[in-house]
Amino acid sequence: MSFIDYFKALKLEQRQAWIVAIAADVLQIAAFPLFAEGALSPADSVLDLIVGFVMIRLLGWHWALLPSAAAKLIPGADLFPTWTAAVWFVTRHKVQAGEQEVLPPGPAPEPRR
Repeated sequence: MSFIDYFKALKLEQRQAWIVAIAADVLQIAAFPLFAEGALSPADSVLDLIVGFVMIRLLGWHWALLPSAAAKLIPGADLFPTWTAAVWFVTRHKVQAGEQEVLPPGPAPEPRR
């Protein structure tokens, strides 16, 4: 499955989360000299707070978002796309409504008593 097919299969909120995460990571990586420790460092922190809030609104609370936010406290961690990695982790195993679950071949499982 290509990324385009995967992206099309996601719900609207999940697609929006991907776009926000990629945009935030690209901004932090491309503009890293501006967000390095110094006068504009608060801008990086504000960006991370906004992105974290938007992610929770779009995807709901998930533990994968916490390490992404915490990694931003480490100088130089902005060189790794942590928001994009977190969104991938949260959305990687979502089964869409109407999609059938494929079970492995073999006998049907016994009902629980």
